[in-house]
This record gives sequence, C-alpha cells and structure tokens, in this order.
Amino acid sequence: MHGITTSASLLALLGYASWTLALLVLIAVHRAALVVGGRRPNSFSPWGADVSPFSERLCRAHANCIENLPVFAGFVVVATLAGARHVTDPLALWVLAARIAQSTVHLLSTTNRAVTLRFALLAGQVLVMMTWLLEFAFW
Repeated sequence: MHGITTSASLLALLGYASWTLALLVLIAVHRAALVVGGRRPNSFSPWGADVSPFSERLCRAHANCIENLPVFAGFVVVATLAGARHVTDPLALWVLAARIAQSTVHLLSTTNRAVTLRFALLAGQVLVMMTWLLEFAFW
C-alpha cells in the first residue's frame, strides 16, 4: 500500500474505483431494504426509476462513474507505465474530488443550479484529461 500513497495518480485511481464501489453498495443496500420490505428481488429496473427519483439519481451517478472510470484509469495507467506520473499527479486528486462532488450533487438535487454545477464539475474533469492527452501527445 505504501507505493500507492506515494503517487497521487494511483491514489486517485484507487479513490475513484472505491467511490464507484461505494455507490454500487448504496444501490445494493437500498434495494435489499426494499426486498426485506416485501418487494420481489427480480422486479427492479436497471435504472432505478421504478423505485424513486433518488434511486434513479443513484443509479445514474453510479453509471456516470462506470462510464468515466476507464478513461481516467487509462491516463493513470499510461502515465504510470511510461514513468510519466509527473503529467497526471498534479491534478489527479482534483479529478477525483470533482467526480465525488459531481456524484454528490447528482444525488442531492436536480434543480437548474445543481445540474449546472454538475456540468461544471464534469467539464473540469474533461478539461484536465484533455490537457493530459495533449501533454502525452507532445511529450
């Protein structure tokens, strides 16, 4: 574990994967409680809309992580294998923080202000990764 803590990029990747897992566990706990309450286990839609608006947002927040984790992981793995963590280390934890904030805002609200904030947080993540891409392209 010591090696991961010496690299901001690898620590951020571990955090990103852990956050994705945490959202999955929340989905499982939420649905398990409903099953204990009498709902049939095979009656859930994959997107959660059949349970509640919160459940739908939780499923989407998890799906957003699943969709973006491979992109983030790709940059961190390339940087690590190429000995170029100096490219990703400075902003990797900021990407993780923005992802956690984006998911949290997604869970809490769907107001126009919240959706705008979610977009800004996503845009920040994308801009960082585009910067990394350019740095790798001209490295």
